[in-house]
Amino acid sequence: MSDRIYGIHAVRELIDADPARIRSLKVAAGRRAPELAAIVARARNASIRVDSVERSALNRLAGGGSHQGILAECHAVRPASEAAFEERFATLSRPLLLALDHIEDPRNLGACLRSAEAAGVDAVLVPRRRSAPLSGVAAKAASGAMEHLTIVEVANLARRLEWLRDRGVWVVGGDADGDVAYTDVPFDGAIAIVVGSEGKGLRRLTRERCDFLARIPLAGKVASLNVSVATSILLFEAVRQRG
Repeated sequence: MSDRIYGIHAVRELIDADPARIRSLKVAAGRRAPELAAIVARARNASIRVDSVERSALNRLAGGGSHQGILAECHAVRPASEAAFEERFATLSRPLLLALDHIEDPRNLGACLRSAEAAGVDAVLVPRRRSAPLSGVAAKAASGAMEHLTIVEVANLARRLEWLRDRGVWVVGGDADGDVAYTDVPFDGAIAIVVGSEGKGLRRLTRERCDFLARIPLAGKVASLNVSVATSILLFEAVRQRG
């Protein structure tokens, strides 16, 4: 399988983190901004083929996305297996995990991943089915974060959350109707934060695995926050409490 990653930040992070994934780099023909020239130099230093193409070709390859004059054709990202996650989990003394319960919009997925990386999350769990793919659109929204995260594809999210609870992890679900304010949740131990899909929120089986259902108080007339915004708020409350 192949994928296309585009945008200055996403491509630069991909070159730095995993240059072997890149099959070729496409750069808009003509005069190059210093940022693009620097990325091209990094690519050539990593022995990556660089092709100069017309901007119209980049527009087509990026599917109309904002490519900023650069696009990498690369092998598709491979999420970590559940077995690999269990091995990694055994090495963590105080894990901070993020679980995404069927996030279907790739831009929201990417934004959640960007916040997860910034918060130092140890692993992100995503369902194998009915979830946005780890595509170029998600990578652009993640702004390079995807290359630095452990992303785990799980067959059954509710079962995996139960597995975590059995090992001392407290599961905190983000819920607009939650029974506790997010600032009152103890995030300082082993924690898995779970957020739900854009329209439906957490599924019933996921909710039933939560030790806390945390709400973010709102002062305006809008009934809910975008899932990526809510994710950031919960993650950085955890960062604050964990010192």
